[in-house]
Amino acid sequence: MAARGRPRTFDPDTALRQALDLFWERGYEGTSLNDLAQAMGIASASIYACFGGKQDLFRKVMALYGTTSGEPPRRALREQPTARAAIHAMLRATADQITHPDTPHYCMLILAAPTGALENHAVREFLADRRRDQLTTIKDRLARGITDGDLTAPPASLDAIARYYTTIVQGLSIQARDGATRDELEAIITCAMAAWDTLTSAPSHPVS
Repeated sequence: MAARGRPRTFDPDTALRQALDLFWERGYEGTSLNDLAQAMGIASASIYACFGGKQDLFRKVMALYGTTSGEPPRRALREQPTARAAIHAMLRATADQITHPDTPHYCMLILAAPTGALENHAVREFLADRRRDQLTTIKDRLARGITDGDLTAPPASLDAIARYYTTIVQGLSIQARDGATRDELEAIITCAMAAWDTLTSAPSHPVS
């Protein structure tokens, strides 16, 4: 029995990459369905048929982003031998990605949809969930450092330390978006890592 409907005349993987480039350049609200159709070289109806609506397409784009530009910082967390080295490498990988000459200078996870219309609340919450996952990933890497014996921070302090370095990651993106160079971001990273020993040391108890 013959398949119903006409076969696709475009490559979905290529079209998704083109959608990623456009969302990255303009942000979620700055990108219309017509813009996407033009950039992807397909009709709006084909976008709905292959990817779903604009929100569904954006979620697929963010999954692609996570496995491409978003992967080096996560890989640094996984592969470095100590918690300190992992955090340092994560920050440097982030700075590398958000100052790449061929892409917009910001992290999509941070700035693709920070504020906007009420009807796009679900998109902002989707990104917020991804950022919370980032926080959890950093915290889990710190906990692994305690298990491995290379980190002696009190377990109760891990949430605050993870939030601190997550804030540095987010701040790097904003700095890059506002024009900071790779060298300027490196200076920020140096300051952030200078705080490591203070953040991870056990609190001293005064002698009575």
